[in-house]
Amino acid sequence: MALTAPVAVEFKLPSGLTLAGWRAAPQLELPSQPVLCLHGWLDNANSFLPLASALPELPLLALDLAGHGHSSHRSADAHYYLFDYVADIATLCRQQGWQQLIIIGHSMGGMIATVLAASFPELVSKLVLVDSLGLMTTTPAETAIQLRKAVISRLQSHQKQKPQYATQAEAATARQQQSDFDLATAMLLTERGCEPTAAGFSWRADVKLREVSAFRMSDAQARAVIRNLQCPVLALMSAQSPSEILHATQQFQVDYPQLKLVQCPGGHHLHMTDAVFCANEIRRFVSAQLV
Repeated sequence: MALTAPVAVEFKLPSGLTLAGWRAAPQLELPSQPVLCLHGWLDNANSFLPLASALPELPLLALDLAGHGHSSHRSADAHYYLFDYVADIATLCRQQGWQQLIIIGHSMGGMIATVLAASFPELVSKLVLVDSLGLMTTTPAETAIQLRKAVISRLQSHQKQKPQYATQAEAATARQQQSDFDLATAMLLTERGCEPTAAGFSWRADVKLREVSAFRMSDAQARAVIRNLQCPVLALMSAQSPSEILHATQQFQVDYPQLKLVQCPGGHHLHMTDAVFCANEIRRFVSAQLV
C-alpha cells in the first residue's frame, strides 16, 4: 500500500514556539476540523504515515510535539512536562478555532490527549488511544525520590552528546534495534527525526527529552482526571505493551466513563506495523453515532 503524500504545515504559537507537522493529501486546504494525531515519546509525526495511507478518507493532521521532529525545542531554561504539551495543544486549538476534534494519540501522545480532553471537553468529541491507557503516576511517598532523580538527570543531560551516524540508514538501524518494528518502519521515523551534521547525521530531538520528569500525578489525581472525560474513547492496545502501560491499563481502565478497548495485533507501534487493522477499528468508531 502506497503511503499518502503529506503536505507540510507549521503553526506559530503566541509563546514563539513553532509546531511543525503534515496533513494528509489530497485536501487542498487545511480542513476546519482536522483529525489531530499526537505521537509518542521520541517519535515524530511520521509515525502516522501508515495510518494516513490506510485512512485516506480522514483529514489527518499529524504534529511534531515540542522538542521532536521539526518543531521548536523549548528554551534552555525549560523542561518537558506533560501539562506543557497539553497547554501547547489547547493553545493551538484556540488559535485555529478548532472544537470537538477527533484526536488520535499514541503512547505519550495518548496521555496528552487524555488530559486535554478531560480538562477541555469542548475541544474533543472522540478520542482514540493507541497503546496508551491511563497515566504515569507516582505515589505521594515517592515524591522526594522522583524530584531527586529529576534534578540529577538534568545535571547529567548537560554532559550528554547526541550519537552521530555516517548515514540515515545507520541511524535507522540504531532506531530499529531499540524498537519492535522493522527497518522500513524505523526509516519513516528517521527521515523526519534526523538532521545533517558535520559528522553525518544525528537526531533532531532535544536531549532534555530523556530527563526524568520532576512531577507526576498521584493515582488519585490521575483517576479524577480520567473520570472527567466526557467523550467516547477507543483504546487500541497491544498485548506486547511496555510494562508501564500494561500496569496503567490494569489500574485505570475502569475509570473511563465511555471506553471501548480492543486488543490488537502488533507491538507498541501497532498503528505503524498493523495500520490496516487499526484503521478499520478507527473507521467504525468514528462513524458510530454518539449516544
